[in-house]
Amino acid sequence: MFGIMKIKISDACKGCGTCESICEEIFEVVNGRARVKADLDIPCVDEAIEFCPEGAISKDS
Repeated sequence: MFGIMKIKISDACKGCGTCESICEEIFEVVNGRARVKADLDIPCVDEAIEFCPEGAISKDS
């Protein structure tokens, strides 16, 4: 079972789509900016945080 947490996307987001391509269950790009579809702690969230070129994604558990 996966836990619920708060995923944050800062203003540094440029809407490149990296997070969406890594973890489409959680992220989507709308109007040039990433947004969170669901605050779930699944493994791909950590990967999206690691590979975000702007360092715009964080999470609070």
